[in-house]
Amino acid sequence: MAQANLTMSADVAVKAREIDFVSRFADTWEALREVLGIMRPIRKENGTVLNSKKATIVLQDGKVGEGENIPYSKASVTETPYGAITLEKYAKAVSIEAVAEHGAEAAIAMTDDAFLNELQGNVMDRFYDYIVTGELTSEADTFQMAIAKAIGTVKDKFKKMRKNGSKVVVWVNTLDAYTYLGAAELTVQTKFGLDYIENFLGADKVILSSEIEAGKVIATPVDNIVLYYVDPSNSGFRQLGLEYVVDGETNLIGFHAGGNYNTAVGESFALMGLTLFAEYIDAIAVVTVGTGA
Repeated sequence: MAQANLTMSADVAVKAREIDFVSRFADTWEALREVLGIMRPIRKENGTVLNSKKATIVLQDGKVGEGENIPYSKASVTETPYGAITLEKYAKAVSIEAVAEHGAEAAIAMTDDAFLNELQGNVMDRFYDYIVTGELTSEADTFQMAIAKAIGTVKDKFKKMRKNGSKVVVWVNTLDAYTYLGAAELTVQTKFGLDYIENFLGADKVILSSEIEAGKVIATPVDNIVLYYVDPSNSGFRQLGLEYVVDGETNLIGFHAGGNYNTAVGESFALMGLTLFAEYIDAIAVVTVGTGA
């Protein structure tokens, strides 16, 4: 008879699965950061309200006579609440019947993959919903001109704000991009499930996405994009008997797996508070391609 508190092989398998889940989640977000060129994620307290900003400056006449007072130019930043960043709770369950019928690989591993992808997609969907509300709206006759105009508009905006806008990321509809590219010899790379082109038409990155409406080109400086997160490894949760596996220094997600004998299912729980955000809403260009494109 095994001694009490012995670590069993099943326990090791569960822990390995938990570590694998959070590690893969962290790796894919690291890949996204590399694609977008954004800085390290910024930790926020649960419930912190994120604000989208608008920056304006009214320059006074610089022709000032000798000995005269130099008038101040009025600079202001206004904020609009975007929403609070909070820990969100997700769960999935796999029955013993599903494992018996389909095998562990399909019932557990494949559903873990789907769970992870949906969690990531949820964050990206909200980000896309946000950037389409960018306030630098305009039109252009062609797809190429729309990209050029979007880049120029956001660079000009950041220059007026005295911010670094040298690198710009652009989002376009996938079909629009391939229609324009045609037989052009360009390398489309894939990372984090994103298709993108580097150094294309003046953009540091052009990301191809079916989430972007056809006929729309969206752009913003890389330095306008931030990734905020709430650390799910709160020690107070352990006092409730809730312990989530996290991934090292930057804990973007917590994950726990275990069996529920009452229902004979294997349960998986994810805890995360993750927001991909463009800080200045008036530094996002949304250019509509005209019918002549």
